[in-house]
Amino acid sequence: MIELSGLTKRYGDTVAVNNLSFTVRPGIVTGFLGPNGAGKSTTMRMMLGLDRPTAGDVLIDGQHYDRLRDPLTYIGALLDAKAMHGGRSAFNHLLCLAQSNGIPRSRVHEVLDTVGLTSVARKKAKGFSLGMGQRLGIAGALLGDPRILMFDEPVNGLDPEGIHWIRTLMKSLASQGRTVFVSSHLMSEMALTADHLVVIGQGRLLADTSMADFIAQNSRSYVRIRTPQRERLLDVLHGAGTVVVETGGGVLEVDDGKPEHIGELAARHQIVLHELSPQRASLEEAFMQLTAESVQYHAHTDVPMDASPGVPGTPDVQPLQQWGDDWTRS
Repeated sequence: MIELSGLTKRYGDTVAVNNLSFTVRPGIVTGFLGPNGAGKSTTMRMMLGLDRPTAGDVLIDGQHYDRLRDPLTYIGALLDAKAMHGGRSAFNHLLCLAQSNGIPRSRVHEVLDTVGLTSVARKKAKGFSLGMGQRLGIAGALLGDPRILMFDEPVNGLDPEGIHWIRTLMKSLASQGRTVFVSSHLMSEMALTADHLVVIGQGRLLADTSMADFIAQNSRSYVRIRTPQRERLLDVLHGAGTVVVETGGGVLEVDDGKPEHIGELAARHQIVLHELSPQRASLEEAFMQLTAESVQYHAHTDVPMDASPGVPGTPDVQPLQQWGDDWTRS
């Protein structure tokens, strides 16, 4: 279990993480979401003692990370797939980690086999693709057979088979009663993987709820209906006290309606239905709705591709260039 209490991180006048409190529980996959710049990576670094909080606390199974003996046996983490010595082989990279935490050499072979890197175990990591680096990082997280796993963007660089594999792995780990905490911008994959969501924006907690409740609370749910007997169906629905929204193309929509009830009502009145389908927003749509006011970097799609400085209607690029120079110096 991971417990955050009032966790805050400031960099000068900038508040990267603002009084975050939540608990990551065992037995489920918890997704960690937020727009770019929301403070996700900073939060995860503070969980592992890589950044010191300005205020607040983080406990790993009731202890501070720096007080854990052989920490890889408590919590395994992948934060950066390239955080390894490129001159070492995959085997030796993992062996160094194992020896530093009292983990037997045999475990290195086991995790290499688990992530599918046995055939390249003796090759240097600097020659690995991003996907192979991700697999090696995941092997490092699994090395101590920990009860807590934490992954930051684990599917980056993976092919479809690899994405399916890591999704299955995380679900399997959670089913074993382990704590699994994963951050990702790939909403379609998160929707298939996570059971619970923690969402932050501008360093603040926006949501801490189940996947189903998050989508329901941040999107519109309705039933879409098409029928050749539109006017008759409208009379029947209105008579039953059902509020109907008439849209274009002869489509009717009933907010928060139950399709089985509507279907039974139509059947009793011998009304033919060509479509009766429940409509729910995707995780991406619900996420965009909740975080709309928390997005720090907005792109614009209405800028002409062939625009040139000085041409009427073309945005002045100087502020962007100045921002880039200031960012480079910081």
